[in-house]
Amino acid sequence: MADLQLQDKVSTGAPRRRFDPWLVGAAVFFVAAAALSAAPALKAGPTTLAGLLLLLGVAGVAVLGLVAIRGSALSGGDADQAEGFIEALAEPAALAAADGRVLAANGPWREVMGEQRRLPKGVAGSSLFAALVQARQGQMAEGMLSAGGTDYTAKVSRLAGGRLMIRLAPIVVAEPVVEDASPAPVAERAAPPPSSLDAFAGASPFGAALLEGLEPFTSRVLETNPALTTMTGAKAGVLFGDLIDAASRAEAETRLNEGRAGPYEVRLARDPSRIAHLYLYRAEGRLVAYMIDVSEQKQIELQLSQAQKMQAIGQLAGGVAHDFNNLLTAIQLRLDELLHRHPVGDPSYEGLNEIRQTGVRAADLVRKLLAFSRKQTVQREVLDLGELISEFEVLLRRLLREDVKLITDYGRDLPQVRADKSQLETAVMNLAVNARDAVRAAKGGGVVRIRTARLTRDEAIQLGFPAADGDTAFIEVSDDGPGIPPDVMGKIFDPFFTTKPVGEGTGLGLATVYGIVKQSDGWIHVHSRPNEGAAFRIFLPVYEAPAGAVAVQAVAEPAKPRAARDLSGAGRILFVEDEDAVRSVAARLLRARGYEVLEAADGEEALIIAEENAGTIDLLISDVIMPGIDGPTLLKKARGYLGTAPVMFISGYAEAEFSDLLEGETGVTFLPKPIDIKTLAERVKQQLQAA
Repeated sequence: MADLQLQDKVSTGAPRRRFDPWLVGAAVFFVAAAALSAAPALKAGPTTLAGLLLLLGVAGVAVLGLVAIRGSALSGGDADQAEGFIEALAEPAALAAADGRVLAANGPWREVMGEQRRLPKGVAGSSLFAALVQARQGQMAEGMLSAGGTDYTAKVSRLAGGRLMIRLAPIVVAEPVVEDASPAPVAERAAPPPSSLDAFAGASPFGAALLEGLEPFTSRVLETNPALTTMTGAKAGVLFGDLIDAASRAEAETRLNEGRAGPYEVRLARDPSRIAHLYLYRAEGRLVAYMIDVSEQKQIELQLSQAQKMQAIGQLAGGVAHDFNNLLTAIQLRLDELLHRHPVGDPSYEGLNEIRQTGVRAADLVRKLLAFSRKQTVQREVLDLGELISEFEVLLRRLLREDVKLITDYGRDLPQVRADKSQLETAVMNLAVNARDAVRAAKGGGVVRIRTARLTRDEAIQLGFPAADGDTAFIEVSDDGPGIPPDVMGKIFDPFFTTKPVGEGTGLGLATVYGIVKQSDGWIHVHSRPNEGAAFRIFLPVYEAPAGAVAVQAVAEPAKPRAARDLSGAGRILFVEDEDAVRSVAARLLRARGYEVLEAADGEEALIIAEENAGTIDLLISDVIMPGIDGPTLLKKARGYLGTAPVMFISGYAEAEFSDLLEGETGVTFLPKPIDIKTLAERVKQQLQAA
């Protein structure tokens, strides 16, 4: 084995079994030991019971020993068979032990590796020994091996007896293909002109046509497959250019003449809303044109782009609204202070009151932005759909004026919904006002219809709610105006987009409706056709009260605290706000009403003050979003110093934005910005009285 040579074979081709002196010696000594063990029994006489048992035991041991010796001989035969197998292989192959010793190898292996008795290590045997470990576990593994400047893939597999068989295959590196750098708008092929479409093109799911000339848009169609006929209505003999919309055909011709490679995006003349990718394949004297309909793909891309745009605008609107709410809070608190100094009858009162009214309008604009971005604080309650619209109908009739007729249609078995009442009323009012403006601008008046109903799943899907699951609450606001033009349909929910003249709309009405519906877990769909009016359909989930919940609620629900008339009080308040204008004015106004106020500009300063005044703070008022430690984190860190003192958060963001951070906390309330001193003083006194 040292020279890695295989044993000679007999003329029959079977490998000759090798003579193993150690195995023969073991057999001789085993037979001698068995005979010597039987000698006492033969001398004593086999007729005795002890002698008979001894003879039987020795005979059994002898039989087992001979079987074991024969098995060893057969395993040696298996080794010979494995060596004969690798010798018959054409690729380099060898038998190796788990430690890397080469036990046997064939001729091609010796030509590649030489007479090495061990597998190479280091860089030459990169990853080979890892493959040996995998193969020992019964897996088929591959590694790398380098020899003579050539890299080989070594495939390793496990054989009986723990040996490993290794086969080498050279790694072939494909030569790089040098492509022509010049533009090739049409694929070239040196072949005879095709006389018809092949079987693949004829049965393909995409359109294919055989053209007579080399100019695609002026060549006639010789043959089409069924897919192209269905897509474009093409028949043999028509000009291929007539199948494509004129505008997109001109653009594709320009790109083709400039040498730009395809595909070319074109619109179909039969239906310009359908978009296809055009591929051209040139044979000698003829062209094969392939058209793939990508209309659905383009629609999905457009919807994704629209969703990303709306999300980005929503995030921007939420951030702007938060900062604007801080400014409005400072303005309103300062106005409250000035109005207290200049009451009714003072010459400055009228001007200050006008500023305050303007601030109220600005706050309403901010609420619309927050509603669009779905970051407005929601106070959900169970509402009866019919009662909601009927109570709101009186106000709507005043808004629509005399030249616009309002018709309400209440369906049977109207469901309950769980939503913010003021938000839902705002959504319906915005839709009704938009419908009023549309009919008055088009024909000086018209009809606005509001319909409510309970829809089944199939009815909701038919009316435009594809994800309906079970019964759905339905509100529809429609008109008999000119409808919405198709070119602006995709923009109607964009903030600040409006078709009204300058000065007659902010462009936030429909954006607000969209945000309110989404925040209420609903769906909105628009149905409009030219000269047939527009219908905005709102779908809301039906609220089903659990059994017995109404009775329990009537007993357990505590009475809401009445608004405090006397706004003065006593107590120590820790006021945390990073906006200096808000904090200083609010603290000064609270001190004027009898409270002791400790001011902190951020969470770190508030934590130090809370530790210094542990157990003596009666109320914590904190902003939510602050640099460093935010409001919820401050509460968790300072809770040990506050004890059971109530906590009030004020923020321009919605409560839902951070409510999950307050899990497990009790005695926490929320006051949305912008705030005025009256509202703040009322809430402070209510919280201290409740505590």
